[in-house]
Amino acid sequence: MNKPGNSGAAALAAISLPIEGMTCASCVGRVEAALGKVEGVGSVSVNLATERAEIRPAGALTQQALVEAVEKAGYSVPAATVELAVAGMTCASCVGRVEKALKAVPGVAEATVNLATERATIRGVAGTQELIEAVARAGYEAQPVDLGGQPEEEAAAKKDAERIALRRDLILATVLALPVFVLEMGSHMIPGMHEWVARTIGLQQSWYLQFVLTLLVLALPGRRFYQKGFPALFRLAPDMNSLVAVGTAAAFGYSVVATFAPGWLPAGTVNVYYEAAAVIVALILLGRYLEARAKGRTSEAIKRLVGLQAKVAHVRREGRVVDIPIGEVALGDVVELRPGERVPVDGEVIEGSSFVDESMITGEPVPVEKTAGSAVVGGTVNQKGALTLRATAVGGQTMLAQIIRLVEQAQGSKLPIQAVVDKVTLWFVPAVMLAALLTFLAWLVLGPSPALSFALVNAVAVLIIACPCAMGLATPTSIMVGTGRGAELGVLFRKGEALQLLKDAQVVAVDKTGTLTEGRPTLTDLEVADGFVRADVLARVAAVESRSEHPIARAIVDAASAEGLALPTLEAFESVTGMGVRAMAADVRVEVGADRYMRELGLDVGVFAQTAERLGSEGKSPLYAAVDGRLAAIIAVADPIKPSTPAAIEALHQLGLKVAMITGDNARTAQAIARQLGIDEVVAEVLPQGKVDAVRRLKAAHGRVAFVGDGINDAPALAEADVGLAIGTGTDVAVESADVVLMSGNLQGVPNAIALSKATIGNIRQNLFWAFAYNTALIPVAAGVLYPAWGVLLSPIFAAGAMAMSSVFVLANALRLRRFQPPLATAEAAR
Repeated sequence: MNKPGNSGAAALAAISLPIEGMTCASCVGRVEAALGKVEGVGSVSVNLATERAEIRPAGALTQQALVEAVEKAGYSVPAATVELAVAGMTCASCVGRVEKALKAVPGVAEATVNLATERATIRGVAGTQELIEAVARAGYEAQPVDLGGQPEEEAAAKKDAERIALRRDLILATVLALPVFVLEMGSHMIPGMHEWVARTIGLQQSWYLQFVLTLLVLALPGRRFYQKGFPALFRLAPDMNSLVAVGTAAAFGYSVVATFAPGWLPAGTVNVYYEAAAVIVALILLGRYLEARAKGRTSEAIKRLVGLQAKVAHVRREGRVVDIPIGEVALGDVVELRPGERVPVDGEVIEGSSFVDESMITGEPVPVEKTAGSAVVGGTVNQKGALTLRATAVGGQTMLAQIIRLVEQAQGSKLPIQAVVDKVTLWFVPAVMLAALLTFLAWLVLGPSPALSFALVNAVAVLIIACPCAMGLATPTSIMVGTGRGAELGVLFRKGEALQLLKDAQVVAVDKTGTLTEGRPTLTDLEVADGFVRADVLARVAAVESRSEHPIARAIVDAASAEGLALPTLEAFESVTGMGVRAMAADVRVEVGADRYMRELGLDVGVFAQTAERLGSEGKSPLYAAVDGRLAAIIAVADPIKPSTPAAIEALHQLGLKVAMITGDNARTAQAIARQLGIDEVVAEVLPQGKVDAVRRLKAAHGRVAFVGDGINDAPALAEADVGLAIGTGTDVAVESADVVLMSGNLQGVPNAIALSKATIGNIRQNLFWAFAYNTALIPVAAGVLYPAWGVLLSPIFAAGAMAMSSVFVLANALRLRRFQPPLATAEAAR
């Protein structure tokens, strides 16, 4: 990815700026002059061919100043998308603060931050270095990510190192905290243990031991909370680490005073809470460790897609075959593919024949035959034959690379539902700290003796219980797992918001040609009269039609070719205007045309009346053939309905949706297909703008509309619909006008996409309910509202355990989407 304005680590490194609107050399001069006047600019070089300006700074310089200078000169700097990996975020409030810091940078048009992927996506004209510095001022670390993400090995190594460090700290914290817990809580819970500790160790010595062990817990495995929590607190931007740091420091500090300066405390309040501080750290580390493991599983779909890439290709170079890494394969290279191997790059078969398993792209389980001229897709699996192919797409241009990029974009996107969460969580931590302070004061003033002890314990419980980790993970983890599962089913969500909007669709509007149907005319009916042989009639008719380029004629010729028929020699071909065609085929006169042509020839088509009536009801226009002056056959050519279409329409009806067909085809054919498939509403004989108007009418009448088309002729309607779904054809994956791409090439993906949308949003709502309800319900309990009536208090230890488990619950619930089963199994739909 080009990152304009990335000044790198060096303060005076060159800045590269794209410029739009330059048309000639004088434009170049004006831009150079405008940039040269900006304070801090050393030298400027503007290139008209590349439409870029290279600026060498001579002092402090911001990219925004450069952009403003270009705009004042009458040109523009196009917005670019920068992706940053952000380290140090732990909860939803961190996300809010990073977003706020990025949006404050001049030149940023849009910024979204994702806690689950730990990525920030920024659109605008701000320089990368300025964005990184803004994140640093907010208290976090950021670094640029190349398009397509960090190398898989590097990202995986970083995550593994993080998990190993968490596991090490968790084990150490547990080993150190366990004796503290047993010594203190055991004295309260196990009869006679208090006396045993007093006789053997001594109560004061027991407190000294607890002090040492807890100090080690806080100073070693717990250090991470203080290193991040207190600086955030001092910046008046407290986060989850701040809550843990303040809570454990308060418990530990109070205990230290009770141990070494008990006279400072009021009578009756000399108690220690070492076990609370130590066990809280251990429990929160346990939650973090389980969270890190679960987060790793949320992106397994991407890992599986990356794993589908072949590592080596057998390429013909200088008369011999050499094995090279796929990254070195060039466009046009000739690649040999052996039985059982993965296809290394997208290509066209030039030699050999085989069957290729394309289920990873289309979801279709049946291998597809490949011969010379067939297209193959990188990552698919060759079966038993050997193939030679010419590379047509390599590197980031292959279909698999595009799919990975689309899934990553969707996983990093933010749903409309998340906007409410962001607003709440940004103020949540400060509100919790205020609640903890009020709890402390209320117990100190109104609580029973020892009031100070009660005040401290309950304030710490409020701080710990309310960490908003679950809130921050509720939405992005479900999006990651849902979009990943969609990719496995051949449903690619180009935009994350389509996940939310699709579930509310009331009507699915579909294009006919290429969506409901195969998209190319084929011979569907050929019925011969008595005394004629079908193969002979088809061969003679195909010979006559071979002189015509009309799609109907091509369909008849293709049918004869598919049946392996040899076409007879042709003479005296003639087109009869408005009637049909005639010629001599192997010295026999053949005439092909409509019923009026047969009547002109003096032939009675009544013998085929029943067949003609059936064809008319199916929206097909029959043709007739006469051989040697006798009526020989009735023929119909049509665009056949895809085998998967009826089951898909039925599945949409079962989901409670209306189905409308919008087509440019004639009304009779459209109505016939609608009757066959049970389609609820038909709009026929419309141009592309008419399709847009039809979508608008459906919206006004029924509500949200999802439109399904081929993504090319239907682009305006796809853009107008609430959600546009493009039938993926060939290797054209990134259909710009669609929100969702259906890789299977048939309508079966639509009910699957809608069902997945419903399941994902349902999962998000469960997560949000758990996160918000949990905090709403337990903060008052932690504050002690149940104590006056029932004498119930929430120990800080149980608060820490509950808080850690809430995040694990949210992640585990999101991971259930990996088991999502679509309403239409691909194999069933393909029958």
